[in-house]
Amino acid sequence: MTTVLEQPVKARQGRDLVTPQLFERLVDFCADEYGLERCVAERIQCEAIAMCYVMGTTKAGDVMAPSKLVDPGWHTFMLHTEEYANWCRENFGYFLHHRPNSKLRTNGLMVDVVGRIKAEGFEVDERLWGTAADCNAPTCCGDGPCC
Repeated sequence: MTTVLEQPVKARQGRDLVTPQLFERLVDFCADEYGLERCVAERIQCEAIAMCYVMGTTKAGDVMAPSKLVDPGWHTFMLHTEEYANWCRENFGYFLHHRPNSKLRTNGLMVDVVGRIKAEGFEVDERLWGTAADCNAPTCCGDGPCC
């Protein structure tokens, strides 16, 4: 009998879904446009891309929404219209539209969104979704430097 040791599977990240060059451009824009430290913009952009991917591949765009902290990442991606449209077409076969409804950002919704993203194999930075178990604002909820 042979025993096979299973290698732990590394969770995917949103940054893995675009080219490194595009990710860097998006992060630079997000940091500059929203006045964020670059390390925070990287985290936000990573979460936004993963969320968009899950929304598009599962057709759950009507029941998912970004947190207030992740929303700038989606806006950043959409403002790069050519890249965003091509990415949507290549990954889903259709354009994933943004239908804003900021009044739906409840803790329950954010927990559901985080669960959906995790279920698709992505690593999630729960501090950006307001679902972290032990959150001591402002140092760990996306407000502090390089959280």
